[in-house]
Amino acid sequence: MKQVIAIIRMNMMNVTKQALIEAGFPAFTARKVIGRGKGNVDLGVIEGAEADAPEALARLKDDGPMLKPRRMMTLAVPDESVPKVIEAVVRVNRTGNRDDGKIFVVPIEDAVRVRTGERGAAAVN
Repeated sequence: MKQVIAIIRMNMMNVTKQALIEAGFPAFTARKVIGRGKGNVDLGVIEGAEADAPEALARLKDDGPMLKPRRMMTLAVPDESVPKVIEAVVRVNRTGNRDDGKIFVVPIEDAVRVRTGERGAAAVN
C-alpha cells in the first residue's frame, strides 16, 4: 500500500478531484497548504547584496521567497494503483509552466479502520 501526496495549484482542485473520481479514486483527503519551490536565483542580485549595494538589498528583500497557497491531496492506494493515480493528477495539472506541482509516493506500513478494526488494504478499500 502507498500514500500518494499531490501538491497542486489551488485553482486546479476541482478538475483534479474529477479526474481522480473518473479514474476510480473517489476517496482522498485535501487541505490548504502554503509553500514554494526552488525558484530562479538572480546571481547578480546575490552578488550585489553581498557587496552591500542598497539596490540589490532592496530587490532581494522584494523578490524574497514568497509562500504560495496550494492544495495538498493525499490518497491511500494499493501499490498497483499508483501509476493510474499519478497519470490522472499529471494529465490535468501539467501546463508546462513552473508551479505545476509535485507528487510524492511513500509506503504505508499499516492502516486501521477505527469503526471495524479492519487492517491493511481492507481498511482503505
